[in-house]
Formats: sequence, structure tokens, C-alpha cells
Amino acid sequence: MKAPRSFVIDDRFFAILLFVVALAPRVWVALDMAREPVWDGHYYDFGARRIAEGFGYSDDSSVDGVTLWHPWCHYPVGYSAYLAFFYRIFGAGPLVAPLVNAATGAMLAVVTWMLARHALVTWRARAAGLLVALHPGLILYSGLVMSEPLAALLTLAAFWLAVRDTQPRGMIAGALMLGVAALVRPQALLCAPFLAMLQPRTPEDTPLAPGRVAIRRVAQVLVVCIVTLVPVLPWTARNCRVMDGCALVSTNAGWNLAIGAFPRATGRFETLRASDGCREVTGQVQQDRCWFGYGAAQIKAAPARWLALIPKKLSYTFDHESFAVEYLREANPSAWPEARRVRVRDVLSWFHRGLVVLAALGCVALRFRGRGVWAQAVVLVGLAVLAYVASSGGVPTFWPLVVALSVVPWLPIPGRPPMAPALKLALGFLGTTVLTHAVFFGEDRYHVVITPVLALLAASALRKPAEEKATLHLADEDPDADADPAAHGAD
Repeated sequence: MKAPRSFVIDDRFFAILLFVVALAPRVWVALDMAREPVWDGHYYDFGARRIAEGFGYSDDSSVDGVTLWHPWCHYPVGYSAYLAFFYRIFGAGPLVAPLVNAATGAMLAVVTWMLARHALVTWRARAAGLLVALHPGLILYSGLVMSEPLAALLTLAAFWLAVRDTQPRGMIAGALMLGVAALVRPQALLCAPFLAMLQPRTPEDTPLAPGRVAIRRVAQVLVVCIVTLVPVLPWTARNCRVMDGCALVSTNAGWNLAIGAFPRATGRFETLRASDGCREVTGQVQQDRCWFGYGAAQIKAAPARWLALIPKKLSYTFDHESFAVEYLREANPSAWPEARRVRVRDVLSWFHRGLVVLAALGCVALRFRGRGVWAQAVVLVGLAVLAYVASSGGVPTFWPLVVALSVVPWLPIPGRPPMAPALKLALGFLGTTVLTHAVFFGEDRYHVVITPVLALLAASALRKPAEEKATLHLADEDPDADADPAAHGAD
């Protein structure tokens, strides 16, 4: 018997409502708080203007009084190219980028909900979308010309494309979208192997043929990685053609490695100077290779010092949320007196920390009897101790909870909550972000890209056994298709 259409209509209505609820405060921030782009936003905006004007990702340099076209690839091109599309249509007025970011942030809430529907029952999936829609840090981010919301949107959209169709075509679509995300944030490439986990098991996947199964799985990973590179390679070819050497996406990896390893490293951003190690460079690719070699040499020379910086890097990344306030204050100091600056920073930081604690509870199933009840109780107590230590000291220290959240769900702990493919992908995104900033350096802006993941995991906190059947059913069904409400984990 065909399911009643009312459920589908209700879901569509919720999607529209969620978009509007997310969009309204973001538009207000864009209109009221946005000013001239500063810091990295200045370069993103300038690059977008150049692309929109037909000059490509470049600037002009003067040599002996002659103006020469000078190509760029230090920053990833994706965000500037995205803005350039709208600049070409609407012009490069001061409100275009913030309003585009407002719409991007609203779509991020919707895509988070769409992905969550493949892992959680209805009310939890909607809670995930609402957490993103109403997250004060993400709302305030609409006033910034920064790439993190777009990077998150494209990455989660890639996951959604992959989980809504677990046949090879879904994996291919997700991999292609992930390649587009890599043009905004190259670290997205690290998520590609996780897409290969989504392929359904076949009769070949038996203990009788472990070698064949392993070869098949490796082949899947290779295929996904190759497909993910397809949207990237035309840009790589451009770099090889116009730059002073080949660069896959951008040329800031070496720079970032050196910042996280050189003798003046503190765990956060520090400005590199020529006197630090790369005095004579003539191009962006040469500079990147020089700084990469310098950073690698510093790690090799003092590995203990580099390892000792990892807690500081993760602390700068995950323990607070202040970047949006500091960016807006830099752009418009008179609107952000010290009292307001401190107050809003505190609100954003404590909301972020609360979200981290709730997300950590996504590791735990709420069980009162049956298999794994004691193991889950031990995990819950351990996380509670971490949360208490994180908030009770003089300096809030929440990064250990994030690390635990990146590791514990993968462990074969009895009674653990089910791991739908959508959650595996989200956890992979979180784990690769932790790894990236443990290697390079930390700043709180870098956790913004995984804030929707924290919202999804927070919505999955303390799931009950009664939800498991519905949740596991979602791994095999497409909630986006017309189906019986029970297939969606109806309340």
C-alpha cells in the first residue's frame, strides 16, 4: 500500500521552514554587521573580484614600470570562484558576499538535516538541522568573508549524495562533490577513503576469501580517491601551466607546516619571516616547497618539541570560539567595545563547549539492561569525568573530548550505538580535522567547518535501544524517497 503523501509534504515543509529560520538571523547579521573584508577575507574578496572581471585568480605586479599579470594559488581558489559567480551577476558590492554567505549558512542547516535523516530518527535529525540553524557562532559567521561554511556545505553534501544511494553511482557522485569541496578546503581529500565504506557487502565478503575481500576494498578506496581528484585536476593543470611549478590545489601547506614546527612555534598562527629559513624564493610554489622542507627538517631535528605542541594546537582549535567576533571587531572597531567583545566571545565559546559535550554523548547508547550495559556505563562515566575536568579548571580544556569523540565510536565496545554510514562519514570528517591541526597549527576558526558534525553527533546523544532498529533501517533505505514513515524512524 502506498504511503500517504502527507509525510513527504511535512518533510518538505520542514526543509523550507528550516531554511527560513536559518536565513533570517544570518541576513540580519549580513546587513547590520558586515563591513569591508579583513585578514584572509580581504584576499578571498580580491581574488573573487579578479575572477569576476575576467582576469583569473591573480593580481597585477609592476616590474620596471610595466604592469604584469601575476597568477595566484597560495589560497585555495574555490571560495573566491564561488563568490565571483555572484559578483559577475550582482556586482561586487559590499553586501553581496555577506548575503551569499547567509544563504550558504542556511543551506548548511538544511543539508545537515538531510544527512542526519539517513542516521537518526525524525526528531533527532530535525534537532541536528535546528542546532546548525540557530548556532550563534554560525549565524555571526555570515558577516565574514570566510570559506568555512561553504567548505562544510560541500563536504556534507558529498556525504549526503553518497549515503542516499549506496550503489556505485552514489559513491561516484559523492566523490565528485568532495573534489569540488577540496577546491575550497584541500583537507576534504582526506575524507575520500571513508566514502568507500559505504559500498554494500556482497557474497564475496566472507571469511573464506579474505584476500579477495581486501583487494576489493583497496580497489574501492583507489577508485574513490581517483574520482575525487577529477574536479581538482583541471586546476592542477592550470597551476602547472602558469605558476613556477605544479601545485595540486594551493601552496600554503608548506607554510602551515613551518608555522606549526619552527623554533618560534606556539601552536597557533605566527607570521613567518624570511629570516626564519626561506630567504630567496621567486614564486609561490618554490616558497611552499622551501617552507615544507624547512618545517619537515624542524620536526626531524626536534620531534619531542613538535609532539609537545599538539595539545596546544588542539586547544587553540577546539577550546573556545572567538574568531567571528575578532574579525568583525577588526572590520568595525567602534561597534565592538571591550565589554561587548568579551560578552559575545563568552556566549559563543560556551555554546561551542556545550555542543562538544553533547556531541561526545553520541558515543554512548542509553541502556538500562541487556548486552553492553556496563560497558556503556563505563564510557558514559569516562566522558563525564572528561567534561568535568574540561570545565572545572582555570582554563577550559575541551579538546580531549573532541579527540575521544574521534576515536571511541570506532572501538568495538559492547552495546555501542549503531554506526549508520552517515555517522561514519561525519566522524571521518571530524577525525581528519583533528589530525590536520595536530600536524599543522590551531585556531578556533578551523573548528567551524566541523560544527555541523558536532550538531549531528549532539542530536544522536544517548540513543535508546528502541531507536536502534529504526536507525539501522535507515542505512538500507533512502529517506528522501516516498516511503512509509516507519522507514524514516518515525517518532
